[in-house]
Amino acid sequence: NTDKLTQLSAAQAVARPAVQEAAPAGEPAGLPPAQANLIACTEAGNFTAAEARRFDNRVAALGLAQRPARQHVVANEVTSYMVHIPPHANREAADRKAAELQALGVANYYVIPENTPMKWAISLGVFKSENAARTLLAALVRQGVDGARISARSTQVTRVAYRFRDLDPAARARLERITAAFPAQRVRSCK
Repeated sequence: NTDKLTQLSAAQAVARPAVQEAAPAGEPAGLPPAQANLIACTEAGNFTAAEARRFDNRVAALGLAQRPARQHVVANEVTSYMVHIPPHANREAADRKAAELQALGVANYYVIPENTPMKWAISLGVFKSENAARTLLAALVRQGVDGARISARSTQVTRVAYRFRDLDPAARARLERITAAFPAQRVRSCK
């Protein structure tokens, strides 16, 4: 009987889960206190290649336990602004509009050929800044040109984003200070 009682007690001990101490409020159960406050995923960027080199040097000075993962991100970036008259149905309609422009005293224009996405549009100028494009558009309106507009032209560029895993709050604060030196960048949470 005592053998059966010992076997029964052992079986109950296996079947019964061990009682765990409750984790303090705000900490996940089962993690050591040092790991409970870690930030799972933090991302910084999208840096140009030159910015990424400078950022690498500054992050190395943090002395983190693990290096961040670098991720290449493809984005569209506005590189110029075009003042134009939208595409016409065919070459003849574009030529008629070009003749109207000449009659109004507009000498700088270009009829965009058919092998482009803006076929039969009329370009009136391309500018690095939007303000310069707006200045030309205002001058054209004063000359009597109607239908002209501004379109942003963009190019695909590759940027670098960094992912940091399991940062403690102090390390994240240092990372935010480093990232603040790059005005177009920010630190954000990720998954």
